[in-house]
Amino acid sequence: MKIAIVGVSGAVGQELLRVLDDRQFPLDELVLFGSSRSAGNTYKFRGETLTVKELKHNDDFKGVDIAFVSAGGGTSLEFAETITKHGTIMIDNSSAFRMDNEVPLVVPEVNAEDALNRPKGIIANPNCTTIQLVVALKAIENVSHIKRVHVSTYQAASGAGASAMAELENQHKQLVNGEEPTIEKFYYQLAYNLIPQVDTFTDNGYTKEEMKMYNETRKIMHSDIEVSATCIRVPVMRAHSESTWIETEKPLSIEEARKAFSEADGVIVVDDPANREYPMPLDIAGKDKVYVGRIRKDIASENGLTFWTVSDQIRKGAALNAVQIAEYLIKQ
Repeated sequence: MKIAIVGVSGAVGQELLRVLDDRQFPLDELVLFGSSRSAGNTYKFRGETLTVKELKHNDDFKGVDIAFVSAGGGTSLEFAETITKHGTIMIDNSSAFRMDNEVPLVVPEVNAEDALNRPKGIIANPNCTTIQLVVALKAIENVSHIKRVHVSTYQAASGAGASAMAELENQHKQLVNGEEPTIEKFYYQLAYNLIPQVDTFTDNGYTKEEMKMYNETRKIMHSDIEVSATCIRVPVMRAHSESTWIETEKPLSIEEARKAFSEADGVIVVDDPANREYPMPLDIAGKDKVYVGRIRKDIASENGLTFWTVSDQIRKGAALNAVQIAEYLIKQ
């Protein structure tokens, strides 16, 4: 089994190295690719020192079974044919192919079998906020069809990459020292602030990030589900949180909902409000699952449920989900 990582120097690329090692992913050879700027850098993996090769239009992917690609949408579009032309399966972490009808959009806990039908040799990894959402929704969908969802996301700085994490950390230092904060990665100062905009706005007033949650959820779940999202950037270093309201076709009790979450693949329930137990990003960073808490009946709707989820968006929201797709393919 020969595996490649494209974009290894980024936050997700680095997490891919950790996840492959942590899960003892079965591979015989790992090849690393990056930009001309990253070429020549070295990384340790299972006792070996691996050197990053420059990504070029050549035959470097001949013999590669699976390539994890996390170098941005532009790179994915430009190099997709080069990566897949010799039969390599490309698992892409960008938004480039997510809504392509010939590219499956896969969350293994929800629609793993979609990965088997890939006319272009590409499987798309969904947006991090969508992955977290659909893992939780699948648990309830198994009990009663979900008609609509309202969700507010509270997205950590790491969702914008390693440099965004560094900027948040640096802003705190600057403000403590009485200095003007450096603002480059975000529209405004993130430290001690919330920014109710993730990505750019579209004509309907929703951002691209919010529309991703609408479109991707419907594609992954093969559903007519309606999704309305508000995405917010928060001064948290790592792990996204989501406050979710759903309306189901039939009313569900709290006990039914909690049982569904408890039995769901990829979900851990932390829900004991009396003892102040609920998921928080500080506790979830670095973990693999989607954590669910604050489960309650919605007092404004007979068929409504409300719950809170937290998940590490670099791990389950990106690197881990991609590796789980590859693991599923190997089993098949």
